[in-house]
Amino acid sequence: MFTKHPGGLRLLTVHAHPDDESSKGAATLARYVAEGVDVLVATCTGGERGSVLNPAMDRPEVWAELPRIRREEMAAARDILGVGQRFLGFTDSGMPGPGEPLPDDCFAAQEVEVAAAPLVALIREFRPHVVVTYDETGGYPHPDHVMTHRVTVEAFEAAADPDRHPEAGEPWQAAKLYYHLALSRAWFQTLHDAMPEQGVPSAMGELLADWPDTPPALATTTRITCAEQFAVRDAALLAHATQVEPGAAFMAHPRDIEREVWPTEDYHLARCLLPGAGEVPATELYKTGPYETDLFSGLRS
Repeated sequence: MFTKHPGGLRLLTVHAHPDDESSKGAATLARYVAEGVDVLVATCTGGERGSVLNPAMDRPEVWAELPRIRREEMAAARDILGVGQRFLGFTDSGMPGPGEPLPDDCFAAQEVEVAAAPLVALIREFRPHVVVTYDETGGYPHPDHVMTHRVTVEAFEAAADPDRHPEAGEPWQAAKLYYHLALSRAWFQTLHDAMPEQGVPSAMGELLADWPDTPPALATTTRITCAEQFAVRDAALLAHATQVEPGAAFMAHPRDIEREVWPTEDYHLARCLLPGAGEVPATELYKTGPYETDLFSGLRS
């Protein structure tokens, strides 16, 4: 459960599965919690059809209890980050192969308006000033990530409309909607280039060589300095023991190098509804000026 602080700032971030909140924007969340912001994570699914990516956890008894274990991991990460967290109640879609249909009961197979209803209710209850989620690609092409984007955009708008979902509480208009720019090619390339310069071999070359031919990244509008919270981020990630192998993949690069060459988590401002601003495209707001350095820019007293 979360605690409301009347008059305080509130941030809602919407993710597809347990562990996504710790791999995308977790240091930002920890920074804002330390500043006294009320932070809530909405998790669309329970990660029931996810993989076990840590060899130490790849055991029959873990697979047999995976839904329960992933919820327990989420609770541990939530407490480390100091955030509130809600499951929206949908079932993980898994990662169907080419030509394979989605499971009938899964999140990504739902109608968007129907799937947005629990998030509309949560937005109206929590009344966030800022909402953060993935862009239209989902960050990577998992059907639940793409669906999370679609549902969040739908709920961001529907929550403010008194004629939509009238059973879900009093309307609320969040002021800003952001998309994560986490784990970008530029981030990997920067670390890959920096490590050999400091005498550390990089294991990112193969990943970069096989980088998919994806659309260009959205413009970076907002950079949140949060290097001091990388340790909290990492602890939250390691709490998802079925998903994260210590010392491998994202956990392999030296943190002192990351703090030096990329001390921020980056975002794209997709919607800005501040009084007097209208619906100003982020590319127009920031194409000639400096980056935002605060998700609550324009909202603080």
